[in-house]
Amino acid sequence: MQKDLGDIFVRYAKRIGNNLLISVSEVRISPDLSISHVYLSIFPSARAGEILNKIEEDSHSIRFELGNLEHNQLRIIPELNFHIDTTLDRMEAIDQLLGK
Repeated sequence: MQKDLGDIFVRYAKRIGNNLLISVSEVRISPDLSISHVYLSIFPSARAGEILNKIEEDSHSIRFELGNLEHNQLRIIPELNFHIDTTLDRMEAIDQLLGK
């Protein structure tokens, strides 16, 4: 599912803007497969909030596209909840603190 979502977001990023990179860093799925939490890394990070809002508006079409790719593997296509992955930002802040 993470790979398919990654492919979807590569095409999505090309559609909505130049110099935009969206990668799926992690997908967590509930035990009953009804809800998934998708963690996205968005570059440039200054536009992350704006891009996340656009993604949430388009979540139905993204879920539909995922359903077309995953219909043979999953019985239920889960509801998609998107979150910004801040791991890289935290790592950079730690590196800066350690460098002082």
